[in-house]
Amino acid sequence: MKNKTEKEKMLNGELYDAALDESLFNDRIKCKTLCQKYNNLSIENLEERKNLIKQILHKTGQNFHIEQSFYCDYGYNITIGENFYSNHNLVILDCAKVEFGSNVFIGPNCGFYTAEHPLDVERRIKGLEYAKPIKIGNNVWFGGNVVVLSGVTIGDNSVIGAGSVVTKDIPSNVVAVGNPCKVIKKIENN
Repeated sequence: MKNKTEKEKMLNGELYDAALDESLFNDRIKCKTLCQKYNNLSIENLEERKNLIKQILHKTGQNFHIEQSFYCDYGYNITIGENFYSNHNLVILDCAKVEFGSNVFIGPNCGFYTAEHPLDVERRIKGLEYAKPIKIGNNVWFGGNVVVLSGVTIGDNSVIGAGSVVTKDIPSNVVAVGNPCKVIKKIENN
């Protein structure tokens, strides 16, 4: 049986060492170089900005807008749906898949972090890590300064209040806030 590469381990959600895999290093350099180029483009150059995001991300809808600055690790693990909007300073650590549905709106200074590190200090200081996917439904709105941690799913039509730290799944049709983020009310359709 063939030994798995560190990249294969990462994509399978297993413990891996990103420093041991040259292809992961090269993937990060390529992605971060494109992000740097994107962040340095004139804000007036909307078409080139859109084309660069399409090069960075795995899949996009036709209609999206990501304000500068934007950072991610690999890009190829990120998909965004139609009518995606992100305000300034979006950070996505995409060691695992990060999927955004359609009509997702993200306030400034938000982060989506799939990466985790072992609690065991010996493995952690060796640089080992693992990642769990994040999935965001349709019609979700994030206030500013929200952090979504690995393994979280957020259902359709929900609102995540500013400053929240989302550590567990959030169902559809709710308002959730806080650290840790908790549901405070259901959203009733008019």
